[in-house]
Amino acid sequence: VQLVESGGGLVQPGGSLRLSCAASGFTFSSSAMTWARQAPGKGLEWVSSINKDGSTYYADSGKGRFTISRDNAKSTVYLQMNSLKPEDTAVYYCAIPGYFIISTTHFQYRGQGTQVTVSS
Repeated sequence: VQLVESGGGLVQPGGSLRLSCAASGFTFSSSAMTWARQAPGKGLEWVSSINKDGSTYYADSGKGRFTISRDNAKSTVYLQMNSLKPEDTAVYYCAIPGYFIISTTHFQYRGQGTQVTVSS
């Protein structure tokens, strides 16, 4: 299993970023996918999940600002982040969740992460 995140970077408050996670080594279309993040000095935090049927779930911190989506033909999951705030600064990870797909940081597999920095 490989999960490779991309799309992170430095953005000003109020800006947008689109993260991508290219997946391989498993049947992507049959798997829920999750985004999580870890801010400096803090623990891992669940951000959003998308089920294999396309149902989406968000932590309160990202509701109304973040949108998770998937392209099964490309085995890729995305996280569109708008209206970014300094507190969104973190390393963002793509993951394959375990039995629970919401509000959990227990994953079967996790990528290496991509850094998102929100600063003026």
